[in-house]
Amino acid sequence: MSDVRATGDAREAVEVREADVADRDLIVRLAFGSMAAQTLRAAVRLKVMERVGATPRPAAELAAEVGAEPQPMTRLLRALAGLGLLVEHTPDHFSATPAGALLDPGNPDSLTSFVRMFTEPTIVRAWEHLDDSVRTGDIAFDAVFGTDFFSHLAQHPELSAEFNAAMSQAVAATAAVLPSAYDFGRFTTITDVGGGDGTLLAGVLAAHPGLNGVLFDTAEGLSKAPTTMERHGVAGRCSLVAGDFFRSVPAGSDLYLMKSVLHDWTDDQVVTILRNCRAVLPPGGRVLIVEPVLPEVVDPHAEADVTDGGITYLSDLNMLVNVGGRERTREDFTEVCHRAGLTLTSVTPLAEAAPFSLIEAVAD
Repeated sequence: MSDVRATGDAREAVEVREADVADRDLIVRLAFGSMAAQTLRAAVRLKVMERVGATPRPAAELAAEVGAEPQPMTRLLRALAGLGLLVEHTPDHFSATPAGALLDPGNPDSLTSFVRMFTEPTIVRAWEHLDDSVRTGDIAFDAVFGTDFFSHLAQHPELSAEFNAAMSQAVAATAAVLPSAYDFGRFTTITDVGGGDGTLLAGVLAAHPGLNGVLFDTAEGLSKAPTTMERHGVAGRCSLVAGDFFRSVPAGSDLYLMKSVLHDWTDDQVVTILRNCRAVLPPGGRVLIVEPVLPEVVDPHAEADVTDGGITYLSDLNMLVNVGGRERTREDFTEVCHRAGLTLTSVTPLAEAAPFSLIEAVAD
């Protein structure tokens, strides 16, 4: 009997040790997260992926092409392989994985600008003061740089261009699925509020030939929009209007669309934006918000994992430290809509563009 008990105790001890190892591994991986991000940044800055391609190439050859030392280049490539972005077929010979190919700017689905922006020192620096933002609720970026994030972008054209390119790349997956995920055919004109270069609106218009569009953003935000509209063949059905959505939005549409706009702002600012949409909303019109919707309780094991491995919550903290906005729950969206004179009618997850959902609202 004692032998059985001893065996059971030993087995339990092994299970505890295995659990301890898994927990420690999790912490170590998270602590190394910023190093992984900077590894991606180095790969993009050195233009590694556009040179590697799908055919194995020797590290020394790649090093020569980018003006790097062979041994450090090999170490960078092996780190990228360890992260799942390259494959080392034989010693010092590498090719890109499908994920790694997304760091090639020539790839139509490229995320190079996205990586550049979110590993940019300007973005990362405010994160060093996350604890201050948590203690005070203040925006760390403003304290560090002496101005708000969007004013800083306006003062640095190259960074602003990178930001706009990153947002365009980030919206591409949503633009591919949104046109068939919502009944756009019942509307005549759609205004994309804060729509940037028009990637999302162009996708909707291209899929719905009977629909006209208005792309509304700052003049700077619209700078690349003509090219986007021409490329999608919808320039003749889309007007470009520059303005400030805190003051007003263009009248004349029966659908007002916003993607990844409201999470940049405080609740009071969000109410102002929504009120401006409500002021021009015709009978039967709709406001369609495309943003993540946080669950009321974090459940990383949920079958429909809206937490996206925690990324949405990191985005929430990014809003805190850099711009002062936030990600929101359904109840949060209901509240800001109500304050703006709108009623939230539905929330529909975009399964193929997780963690985003379609949040529809109508006039009270």
